[in-house]
Amino acid sequence: MNLPHIRSLGFTTANAEQLAHFYGANLGCQPGRTLAIEGGRYAQLIGLPGSRLLLKQLHLGQEQLELTEVQALGPGLRPGRPVPGDSLSCDLWFQHICVVVANMDEAAAPLQARVAAGTLRAISTTPQTLPSWNIAAAGIQAYKVHDPEGHCLELLQFPPDKGDARWHQAASSASTPFLGIDHSAIANADTPRSCRFYEGLLGLRLGGEGVNSGPEQDQLDGLDNTQVLITSHRCSQGAGVECLNYQQPQGGRPLPADQTAADHAHWQIRLEVRDLDAINSQLEAYGGSRVSPGIVELEPAQAELLGFSRGLQVRDPDGHQLQLVSP
Repeated sequence: MNLPHIRSLGFTTANAEQLAHFYGANLGCQPGRTLAIEGGRYAQLIGLPGSRLLLKQLHLGQEQLELTEVQALGPGLRPGRPVPGDSLSCDLWFQHICVVVANMDEAAAPLQARVAAGTLRAISTTPQTLPSWNIAAAGIQAYKVHDPEGHCLELLQFPPDKGDARWHQAASSASTPFLGIDHSAIANADTPRSCRFYEGLLGLRLGGEGVNSGPEQDQLDGLDNTQVLITSHRCSQGAGVECLNYQQPQGGRPLPADQTAADHAHWQIRLEVRDLDAINSQLEAYGGSRVSPGIVELEPAQAELLGFSRGLQVRDPDGHQLQLVSP
């Protein structure tokens, strides 16, 4: 497999079992493994030393979603906080997964019904079709909503002339409207700085760039007078990372400096990389910072369970966390 490669996308949850049921019933996710982590070096890696964790793995197409439930915190650690109820798409802690669908009406209907019943909170007014003047995104249909704990999700349907070929191949034979995860989108404050980090340091490639604006984008993002620079960073295969630089409205709030993996607004991208040591030595020069105390070597039992032996937990220049791993 060519590297870098996203092994999983995930976030912290108050109740992994309940949320896994939601993702299965409403987004077509299939159950995977449930992993019990009793402290050890993995807990140290994510900045929660001595904590007991439950990892619930789900599969959607070729991609993996991993839910982390903190069942017991290590000594002296602050309890996790819920996702802020007033979160906006332009806040720098914003992050979501983009689920590609074959039929937007079919995929969005159950979520819209829950929004109407008051059991989910929408970001978008309704599914939006991006306008023809926007050459890079014309014809894309998208809909954004919060899951029951406030994590953000996007459903996206590509028109025939856009998106990876695999999405169109999957759609032609799909028995479900849910095809897989195309990317995780993150809000960022400085696009050239983020490009240096994701491309120069981590080795992803530029996948495309464009500015979205207008009433459709306002209704998609739940904002007014929206102007957002969207920059895609891709691995050679599988999911990528998309940076959202909101030029309007201004005033998006920064990611809290004290956010930890216990907080429910915490997301992490597990990225397998080619040269973990080189990245570790150059991290600060590219605007990143460490969460873990350097590269962590997992115990053999945890390494076998998780599928990697070495890891480095980092923050990108805006504070979003990545778990960089090697076998």
